[in-house]
Amino acid sequence: MSNAYGMPVVAVIGDGQLARMMQTEAIELGVETHLLAGSNEASAAQVFGAVRLGDYTSLEDLRAAVEGADAVTFDHEHVPNEHVQLLIDEGFRAEPRPEALIYAQDKLKQRVRLAEAGLPVPEFAAIESPADAEGFWDEVDGQVCLKATRGGYDGHGVWFPASRSECSELAADLLEKDVPLMAERKVAFDRELSAMVARNRSGEVRAWPVVESRQDGGICRVAIAPAPRMPRAMSTECQELAVRVAEGLGVTGVLAVELFEADGEVFVNELAMRPHNTGHWTQNGCVTSQFEQHVRAVLDWPLGATTMTAPVTVMVNTLGGDEDPRMPMRERVAAVMEKYPSAKVHLYGKDWRPGRKMGHVNVSADNLETALATAEDAAHYIINARWLGQEEG
Repeated sequence: MSNAYGMPVVAVIGDGQLARMMQTEAIELGVETHLLAGSNEASAAQVFGAVRLGDYTSLEDLRAAVEGADAVTFDHEHVPNEHVQLLIDEGFRAEPRPEALIYAQDKLKQRVRLAEAGLPVPEFAAIESPADAEGFWDEVDGQVCLKATRGGYDGHGVWFPASRSECSELAADLLEKDVPLMAERKVAFDRELSAMVARNRSGEVRAWPVVESRQDGGICRVAIAPAPRMPRAMSTECQELAVRVAEGLGVTGVLAVELFEADGEVFVNELAMRPHNTGHWTQNGCVTSQFEQHVRAVLDWPLGATTMTAPVTVMVNTLGGDEDPRMPMRERVAAVMEKYPSAKVHLYGKDWRPGRKMGHVNVSADNLETALATAEDAAHYIINARWLGQEEG
């Protein structure tokens, strides 16, 4: 199917901010987008023209949402794989495909597949009993991270037991609640990195510069591109690793490979097969943003250049503060624009909630110090209605 101008139609399953920002880029490309959303108030549903309300776990709702689409994609990894395969069997182009998506959905399968491919991952094991947890604790001298193999995100579904008995009891409790579990060695990392690539179905792959990701409570708060103080050889190693993952798993679309850097080595932490928080900087700091690239990739169009448009770009998330300021958001945004004309504010249309991702600020500059200070101050004002160092009230 094509729209009135002969351009393709892309159906997006999932109604969060990632889908919202895909829509912006699709408009510029002349691509028509349809959305399956849970409510009209959802972030993406506020901006899409064609919105169908439904449940992404319902095959009937999925079929209705993708009817007439040239390609189908997702803003999260939680659509049942069996439903996606049925859509493919019925002739729809759904990307990424289930045989790749499973490795973003299931962390244990991901670890097994990456280890078999010789890629650097921490020691890991399936945990099916408290005894398994105790055995792994002994094997790694207590450096244990327990993970739910499915469903975890932004620090949820991850536990760090402080003792052998706590590890055993925690595993017993989670398994009793039918939480599928794995364990891996807790990495004493120096910093977190993100290597992002995009791949289309024809096999073209492009990588963005590697970024440093700074976390707060398990949530990415700051992304710095390019990662500071990174030797060229390590940057190349990270990019090549991400390309190997994309090609080895047959990923179509954007892939984020989250990495730990420890003593000059890197280890894979997580995979995300969609646009990713650590790639938001590309909206204002790169020739082709991750959102445009994802739309191109799922349509099997040629991919765009990933060259940076400034020496440094910093993204800072605007995470909801402890209190919602009385000052209306529009006044906060206008104040940031007045003080920092170089700051690019991106909001998701979400109501305030402590710790909630409500938007982000991108700043490109000639040096890291300027970009980071500007982005931090701008984001702080968006959150708190006061500048860094300014007294409350």
